[in-house]
Amino acid sequence: MKDGILLYIDPGTGSMLFSVLIGVAAAAVFFAEKALVKIKFFLSGGKAAAADAKKIPYLIFSDNKWYWTIFKPVCDEFERRGIELVYWTAAEEDPALKEDYKHVKCEFIGSGNKAFARLNFAKAGTLLATTPGLDVYQWKRSADVDRYVHIFHSTGDAALYRMFGLDYYDAVLLTGSIQETNIRNMEKLRDIKKKELVYVGSAYMDAMKKRLEDAGRVENEKINVLVASSWGKSSVLSRFGAKLIRTLLDRTDYNVIVRPHPQSFVSEISLMESLMKEFPESDRLKWNRDNDNFDVLNRADVMITDFSSVIFDYALVFDKPVLCADTSFDLSPYDAWWLDEAGVYRFDAHKRLGKTLKEDELDDIGNIIKELKEKDPLAAGRAEVRGERWKYPGEAARRTVDYLTERKTEIS
Repeated sequence: MKDGILLYIDPGTGSMLFSVLIGVAAAAVFFAEKALVKIKFFLSGGKAAAADAKKIPYLIFSDNKWYWTIFKPVCDEFERRGIELVYWTAAEEDPALKEDYKHVKCEFIGSGNKAFARLNFAKAGTLLATTPGLDVYQWKRSADVDRYVHIFHSTGDAALYRMFGLDYYDAVLLTGSIQETNIRNMEKLRDIKKKELVYVGSAYMDAMKKRLEDAGRVENEKINVLVASSWGKSSVLSRFGAKLIRTLLDRTDYNVIVRPHPQSFVSEISLMESLMKEFPESDRLKWNRDNDNFDVLNRADVMITDFSSVIFDYALVFDKPVLCADTSFDLSPYDAWWLDEAGVYRFDAHKRLGKTLKEDELDDIGNIIKELKEKDPLAAGRAEVRGERWKYPGEAARRTVDYLTERKTEIS
């Protein structure tokens, strides 16, 4: 600029500055509130203390509408028991907002930094969330929240969270043993406080299994192949995207459904636009962005994926074969990077659930899929992994609410 200076702040720096400002503001408000409480206490002879101590007993936070499948069974259980619960969402289109609950209050608190600002001043006894990164970026622990509890959005490995994803939670609800092992590994390596770990199972997988029992399985005349990708540089759409879709369309007569990770439409917009333009929908190709993945998983005969946790939903609930694309997974952004080569972290479960698909095998993908569907050599592996990663089938919602209510009573 000729008469001034144009100041540019990159997103990373902006996020850091926001975190600093929120931290300072939170500290100021906290001390001001505590001072006010003390003044009221002395002026009222101690009678004002109860009024200032009001907190939401149970608070759930969801950062995306996609996670309603995780929280709905828990909310339903609170409603069934007649226990008051508040559900905050950062998604204006969250299906929770359309629910007709009497005891569960669902509220949209804004998106992005507006939501985190609200969270940073929350007053609650227990806050339950599936969002990693507490006290790492914008989302800071509130001095007026007694206990932060994490619930997994899959039966996957805790080491596949971005670095420090679970470090500052007080407790974690587990679906299986691999999560406990690597959470304890991280705590030891970083010399941080041990979290309370509780096995509850997977409420959303319980609900999905019940839906499958009620709806029945879809039988297709022609093989339906689902390409279900994670996001990032190691995802199947980033590494093999155009080549994989083109080969499926040109070298087979199968129907193809492509379901990218929701984050791809936020962090990989150019990739999504390029692929969707090159491969528009047709009689054989569909792009799927349903909030609820039940129908698309039920319609698919074989799934092609990468390191996405959807492999567990598909293989363990629908009991169908998977092809795991060999994308040379980069561990550097994840907690798994901290574990040594002999550590517990590995794609052991993926190897038992799915056949590895290498790039030089793409030309023969039609025969690979046909053989996988007809012979299904992975059935035994699925049974093993199901036992390891999905504890207490059908009991997760009850166990989750039991833990939250009983733990609150113990603290009180």
